[in-house]
Order: sequence, then C-alpha cells, then structure tokens
Amino acid sequence: MKKMGNEQNTLVLLNSYYQSFSKAEKKVADTVIGNPENAVYYSVTDLAQKANVGETSVIRFCRKLGFRGFQDFKLSLAQDLVTPSQQVYGQIDESDDIATICGKMTSHNTQILEDTRTLLSSDSLEKAAMAMVSARKLHFFGVGSSGFTASDAKYRFMRLGFHTECATDSHIIAMNCALTSPGDVVVGISSSGSTKDLVDAMRIAKKNGAFIICLTSHARSPITMYADVILLTAIRENPLQGGAFSSKIAQLHALDILTTIVAVKRKDFTFSALKTTAEAVLDKMY
Repeated sequence: MKKMGNEQNTLVLLNSYYQSFSKAEKKVADTVIGNPENAVYYSVTDLAQKANVGETSVIRFCRKLGFRGFQDFKLSLAQDLVTPSQQVYGQIDESDDIATICGKMTSHNTQILEDTRTLLSSDSLEKAAMAMVSARKLHFFGVGSSGFTASDAKYRFMRLGFHTECATDSHIIAMNCALTSPGDVVVGISSSGSTKDLVDAMRIAKKNGAFIICLTSHARSPITMYADVILLTAIRENPLQGGAFSSKIAQLHALDILTTIVAVKRKDFTFSALKTTAEAVLDKMY
C-alpha cells in the first residue's frame, strides 16, 4: 500500500474502515487500536490469538485496508509509530557519542543473550540434540537474513562430522523438503516464524516424516505448527528492524549451545571429525 500523507496514517485509515469490518475483523481492529506499539511485534498467529479470531480473519482485515498482507500492514503501522531515526537505530539517539552507542549496543546484545538463555528449554534442547545425534542427514533452511544463519549452522555441524545440507532459495528449500524422509532432521530458521515459503516447506518435510526443529522468536507463529521441537530466541523486532545483527546474535547463540550439547553427546566422533577437517585445510593457511 502506498502512503500518501497524514490521511493515510494506518490507525486513521483503520478507524475510517471500522464500520465496514465484519465482527471478527472488528476484534482484530480493537486489538491493534488498543495497543499498536505491541501490535508491530506480533506474528499473525499472535494477533489472531489475542483477538480471539482465526488467522484468515487477520489476513482479510489487512487486505480490506488495502495492504498486500499482514507484514505489509505491520510495516505501515511501524512507520507511523516511530521517528525516522528510531526506525533505523532503535533506542540509539542521534545525539549519542560513539562511546555511548557502544555501551548501549553492548548492553542490548548482552540482554538478548541472557533472555535467550532463559527461553531455551532444557527439554527442547535435549530432544533436538538426541534427534540430531541419530539423524541420517541434517538440513538447515532459512530465507533472507536467516539464510546466513542456516549456512553458519551447516558449516558448524559439518565440522562435527554430520552429513549436512543447506538451502536459502525458496524453490531449492521446497525441493529439498520434498526429498526428505524419516531419519532426516530439518531445521527451519525464521525470526518471525511467518516466512511463507519456509512454512510451506516445513509442512512438506513434516508430511514426509522428517523431524522438524524450528528456531524462531515467536512461540505462536505459523512455522511452529509443524515443529517437533521449538527453540526460542529473544528477539523483538518491528518490521523496519528486520535482519538486525541482534537477531543473528541470538540465533547463533542458540545454535552454539545446541552444537555444544551434540558434540558432548558424540564426544569421540566429533573430536575425530574436528581433527580431520582441521587437517584438511592446514595447507590453505600460512
């Protein structure tokens, strides 16, 4: 949707359409109007549950307002709620000097790591690790920024001696998932948990009997419907901050914990693999 000025402020637009909404759509509107600052952080599932409606009602609500979908609506809402500098920098103020910026960012990322630690369930980590230890093949999938995390995970588990695959293109992800079978472990990485191409691919892999691990920041999001294990990271991004380094820090922290648990469970095997792979590249360095 193209914003044309103050008359196109998302909340103003929402109020102008209010009487034309269905009963379910009015519940969505009321939820957004009641707390728009939190609404920009919700997944489509979060908003549907808080409004006590189905996800399709949320999508219809967004499209009735003229948006392509829920993410388009959130992006517009986020633009209305924050200043241009906040859109890019979060809590950093334009008057902050470099030392202050360093301090704020360090504190922010340290808190994210601590919050992620509290969200990561020991039972979930154990279940994920046990599935990986006995897996025929490990698949790591992510789109956009999460695709880079998937590549990092593939590399790390390969160094530990596992047969690993990684894809970041939506078509390749879908084809890989179509070829999975029982004994495969598929790790879907999505901060929002709402990336349609990835969610659709997880459904295919689940149907084929693969074990599904979802690494996401939203416990209630579309991708989690197909998860055997959900690993949560503490990321709170609005649409204008998507792909922030803090998201990757949290994702990598969770994966670092998981790889360490797996390595401990297969100590002799992983130590041998690490030694073998290290020796393979010795002549590539001075």
